[in-house]
Amino acid sequence: MSQTETSSSFQAKAIAALWRLLAHRSPATLWRLARRLGPLVYRLGRREREVTEANLREVFPALGEPERRTLGHDSLIHSTATMLELGFAWLAEPRRVEDSIRAVHGRELLDEARAEGRGVIVLAPHFGNWEVLNFWLSSHFPFTAMYEPPKIAALDPLIRHGRERMGASLVPTNSRGVASLLKALKRSEAVGILPDQEPDWSGGVFADFYHRPAYTATLLPKLVARTQARVVTGVAKRCIDGDNRSQGFEIHFLAADQRVYAAAEASAARGVNACVEAAIALDPAQYQWEYKRYRKTPEQQQGHSQHKRFRIYR
Repeated sequence: MSQTETSSSFQAKAIAALWRLLAHRSPATLWRLARRLGPLVYRLGRREREVTEANLREVFPALGEPERRTLGHDSLIHSTATMLELGFAWLAEPRRVEDSIRAVHGRELLDEARAEGRGVIVLAPHFGNWEVLNFWLSSHFPFTAMYEPPKIAALDPLIRHGRERMGASLVPTNSRGVASLLKALKRSEAVGILPDQEPDWSGGVFADFYHRPAYTATLLPKLVARTQARVVTGVAKRCIDGDNRSQGFEIHFLAADQRVYAAAEASAARGVNACVEAAIALDPAQYQWEYKRYRKTPEQQQGHSQHKRFRIYR
């Protein structure tokens, strides 16, 4: 075994042991721990802090600098909580995870679609704890989601087991996976899509996200066009009381912006981003702002297209 493989193996064992330990803790305890560790992440995690604050300047220009700084600080506490809650979502006794979900809002959107014989596409942005959302969906519906193995390969069995243990079907992030999503929707089942991840150049269009062009995946309109599925946005929101204590989670399903059903990919992509914005409005601090949502630019796309034409006709 090479030194790199030995290091990865040790790292995987340490992470798995930590998840197993944290699985025995309650969401309230994990939130208290996040409130202690989050400020350290904000202070020492330069990359996370800078990207978060840059994104917040773009999307909330009317906020004063102190308010944006406070929002960025709180967002990184929530992101820390999400990482600490992974063991709970994947490894805790199912009854404990189910009991931590205090309410489910908008379930009728899924039930009505399935009663009509239609599949449901759940847009699950990086808000709150999306692993708790996955747990609930796969506990109550036939559910399929795309899955990309982790960079630390030794963690793959544990993560896959955690996500599949309530019946979810995980499919690869390629054409074979898309075919599986189509089959599930035609069976009137539910599928999950992450709407706020930046796709490859071949898989997206630019659409406004908080009034600035963001490269957005076009998988959704392709699935809708071929299956007539209903689209909803789903999140697992942390319930934080007035004393800043966690009371568990609430699941929210929101009706999609009607533009997601548009035939034009650019219009549908704008609808997808509007769905993400509506979810964020539930509590902006619970969104994972440290993701570089504006990394690709229209100018880069133009250069990329010209480079491809050069290669083709050279």
